Amino acid sequence: MRLEIAVAPAAVTAAPETRDVIVRAIRAADEAAGPVRGVIGVLVEDDAAIRELNRRWRGVDKPTNVLSFAAAAAPSIAPRHLGDIAISYETTIREAQAEARPFAHHLAHLAVHGFLHLLGYDHQSDAAAEGMEDLERKILARLGIPDPYGM
Repeated sequence: MRLEIAVAPAAVTAAPETRDVIVRAIRAADEAAGPVRGVIGVLVEDDAAIRELNRRWRGVDKPTNVLSFAAAAAPSIAPRHLGDIAISYETTIREAQAEARPFAHHLAHLAVHGFLHLLGYDHQSDAAAEGMEDLERKILARLGIPDPYGM
């Protein structure tokens, strides 16, 4: 078994391609960074739900585009739960429009970014941010998506 990805729910109903974009992006990130074995969950929600998650878990009372919640290591008896990614559908649309980028490209970037956080990548220092962004660029290029940082 390789990586299992569960995408739920709200915006997926409104835009069925959302799930496909997310799964394709995370699979590309998995191939580039691993591959890893395990299970991840992806929640696609509205700004209100993401704001509540951000407030509750990070102490920041505003919506954001993507949150990642890495799971603690568990015994290897069952597939390892790597963690969960929460993406704000509304913020993703707003940011894509503001940057004149296709929605699918921005969504893929956020899915990749969130997945890399589950694997331990971060952007706490300039060097770490540069390494994470370089990997994001490589993964997105494999998907035919232009450099999101070169805009």
